[in-house]
Amino acid sequence: MAQEILLPNWDERSEFDEIRPYAKGEVKQAVESLLADRQFSRMMHGFLPWMPQWMRNGLVRLAFTGVNTPLQFQLRFIKPVLQHILRRCSTGYTFSYSGISPGPERYTFISNHRDIVLDSAILDLMLYKHDFPTTCEIAIGDNLLIYPWIKTLVRLNKAFTVKRGLSPRELMESSQRMSRYMHYAITEKHENIWIAQREGRAKDSNDQTQESLLKMLAMAGEGSIIDRLKELRLVPLSISYEYDPCDYLKAQEFQQKRDNPAFRKSKQDDLDNMKTGIFGKKGRIHYEAMPCINTWIDELSDLPKTKVFSELARRIDRQIHAGYQLFPGNYVAADMLSGTSDFAKEYTEKEQKAFEAYLQSRIDLVQIENKDEAFLRERILTMYANPVINKRKALNTES
Repeated sequence: MAQEILLPNWDERSEFDEIRPYAKGEVKQAVESLLADRQFSRMMHGFLPWMPQWMRNGLVRLAFTGVNTPLQFQLRFIKPVLQHILRRCSTGYTFSYSGISPGPERYTFISNHRDIVLDSAILDLMLYKHDFPTTCEIAIGDNLLIYPWIKTLVRLNKAFTVKRGLSPRELMESSQRMSRYMHYAITEKHENIWIAQREGRAKDSNDQTQESLLKMLAMAGEGSIIDRLKELRLVPLSISYEYDPCDYLKAQEFQQKRDNPAFRKSKQDDLDNMKTGIFGKKGRIHYEAMPCINTWIDELSDLPKTKVFSELARRIDRQIHAGYQLFPGNYVAADMLSGTSDFAKEYTEKEQKAFEAYLQSRIDLVQIENKDEAFLRERILTMYANPVINKRKALNTES
């Protein structure tokens, strides 16, 4: 069962104030700022259109009675809302964690990135259900905090902010501070952490860990590079969705960037992606926590410093790829993409026809000028086929 963490005096760590989640005692003020925000009020109206604003605000205030920390906020609000979403939008979710223990240790989960909002939220639910001592603090890019109410809401949900779009000097300073914060969160606050293996989602599902991320993690801490990374207790985490609700939006973006290299998504595009990811069809969901890297990272200690991060990224990728749960649609996509029947034993004719119909339905959702159906088809097939390709490579390497 998740437990309350008594936070230290934040005055001692004021350097983190700009990026950290809310601390105990700050929740009430955050709630008041949400209720005063017009955009948040419009969003709440979408959920409760029949209820007057004064009644909605009163209901939210009443619901927040006794909620003083982000963990209490998660358990009171996020957990039931997420369970409702998963009941409506998935056909079940599972968690395998034989390589780690729900004991006193805290972990930094480093995972592939499928959904902007739900990847970390579902992990929190999994940890809670499987009696881990606490949920995760979540790394989230400030490019997604496009409105003040979103920033307030995610800080209530134990999120800390990753700065984007900085100059080289600012990036170095920001990276050093974030590294110090993550080490602090693990060793002194005794929190788990979730962070994606790369900046942004791999829109083609070819999940690769960025060496720059690993270098950031090793900026803080004591001792050698290996010692610093061991302090964070990194756990490679595989996230598998049977269906990606944003697959057609990702394919659409691929064509838009192909046709116009200067194309950039708008704030509305980001909101549409978040909304589609949350409420779209997901099918089955599986999370696979692999063994903590501390069980093997000492094997890298004799490598030159220039090789440590590349080899660490390669081994984390291999663990994430090996942990994928593959579904019939993945195998169908792999065969359709290659024009073979190499994986025909992994699906039935009925499952093949169902995925082909699903594929066409996603292409039909794309609404852009000069729509290139052949290109869109190839992009969506690649998204579903890459986990098959990468898992096969990972398992062959292990053997």
